[in-house]
Amino acid sequence: MVNKITVVGAGNVGATAAQRIAEKELARTVVMVDVADGIPQGKGLDQWESAPIELFDSRVVGTTGYDETKDSDVVVITAGIARKPGMSRDDLLNTNAGIVKAVSEQVKATSPNAIIIVVSNPLDVMCYVAKAVSGFPRERVIGMAGVLDTARYRSFLAMELDVSVRDIQAMVLGGHGDTMVPLISYTTVSGIPITQLMAKDKLDAIVDRARNGGAEIVKLLKTGSAYYAPSAGAVQMVEAIVRDQKRILPCSAWLEGEYGMTGLFLGVPVKLGRNGIEQIIEVSLTVDEQAALAKSAEAVREPMSVVKL
Repeated sequence: MVNKITVVGAGNVGATAAQRIAEKELARTVVMVDVADGIPQGKGLDQWESAPIELFDSRVVGTTGYDETKDSDVVVITAGIARKPGMSRDDLLNTNAGIVKAVSEQVKATSPNAIIIVVSNPLDVMCYVAKAVSGFPRERVIGMAGVLDTARYRSFLAMELDVSVRDIQAMVLGGHGDTMVPLISYTTVSGIPITQLMAKDKLDAIVDRARNGGAEIVKLLKTGSAYYAPSAGAVQMVEAIVRDQKRILPCSAWLEGEYGMTGLFLGVPVKLGRNGIEQIIEVSLTVDEQAALAKSAEAVREPMSVVKL
């Protein structure tokens, strides 16, 4: 347990993440910040009133300012407008860049030693904004994308094979979007290569569904976007950091030569511990996977070049 974790944004993703952080007792105080007065205070109070039932002692506080967030150990940024039907992640670019910039300035001023986990979309570019504005080292600015994309991929595989999700080992790399790269060569079921258990056409269909997992939910909901799985992904990362678990998870990280790439955030396997990213792990890729990762990187660089800081 750490002293304080802040969640910026009291919408569906942020509020659900705050509740899960409190229930896991990852911090003595969980602070929710939002610009909409009354929303973070009301949701925070509601969550705290669930404590006697769920049996947690993490105090949940809602606020519209950053004074209460001072000296946070971890800050989860979920703030931004949600994707609407027909809207691509890149449509969100400059609106959410302005929001993440303002948040990062506040985090830098009030919690200069915090680890930032970015959830706002378009994810990889928002990580770039947070790092550029905060000036934090790359170990302390991390994007939640690969954990979510991998969870979607694993859940679809488990459904198709009618097996437990616990037995699906997989990893999705690359940018958070249509160019994400599920690693077929590293996908197994209790160590059995997925290619021995599933026909190529079915596997290709699942890969495609994983790539469009967020859009599928947006289309079904009609208003709003996914939040149960995204919040779970963010909290898994928070827990790995707070409990110093040394988890190997696919996260968006700032590359400085890894995988032959420099100067961008991209989903890669990292070791997460109390100091944030403790290691970026380079795995061997097939020729097709290398090409797909390079394509994904270009899809990230393009919006980075036009973002306004």
